[in-house]
Amino acid sequence: MAKGSIGKTIVLLILIIILVLGGLVWFDYLGVIRAKKYFSPLYSVLGLTAQTSETATKSNPFSGDLDEDRFAKRIEALDVRTQELDKREEDIQKVESQNEAIAKELEERKLSQDEREKTFNNQLKTVEDRDNNIQQISTYLSAMPPQTAVDQLVSMDDQDVIDILRKTDEIAEANRTSSMTSVWLMFMPAERAAVIQRKMANKPTNIDGQYESDEGSSETQQEQQ
Repeated sequence: MAKGSIGKTIVLLILIIILVLGGLVWFDYLGVIRAKKYFSPLYSVLGLTAQTSETATKSNPFSGDLDEDRFAKRIEALDVRTQELDKREEDIQKVESQNEAIAKELEERKLSQDEREKTFNNQLKTVEDRDNNIQQISTYLSAMPPQTAVDQLVSMDDQDVIDILRKTDEIAEANRTSSMTSVWLMFMPAERAAVIQRKMANKPTNIDGQYESDEGSSETQQEQQ
């Protein structure tokens, strides 16, 4: 019985050794482990070529081990990621350039709007200043004797006379008093009074609060000369 047990043990050991060697050969053939230098004579006898696990996308050959293959794939993935990041950065730069162009255009529009607003305010102030001056002159003339006031009006430009007469009517209407306009026109030379009345009837105020003029002013000036 003892001899039979020893024989079975030896057979099992030999079987285990064969299985281990076979497993090593197989894993080495698949490239899982590095044992090529030990099994190269066996590969030559069997006419086999060990699995190298080379990456077809790389120009440089690998030694055939899975670790190097994984490393190569990681490097390739990093290259792809780098290209994606470069493309994303390029897109971001394009968007930033567009935003800068839009911001510049908006700034130019704002400056243009500010300039127009400044011009409008200056024009409005000019109109207001003129209106205040016309109102003050109207007040002064209304306090003068009619002939004295007319002497002052006759020396003025037709447009100024018209503005003063209209302002005088506005003040009288607001204060519910009689306007001096009709009295001043009566004391004026007939031709000059006719020109003033014609312009007042035909030329309404424009958007600036002023009145349009025509060739009557030059005609009046020629008549006065």
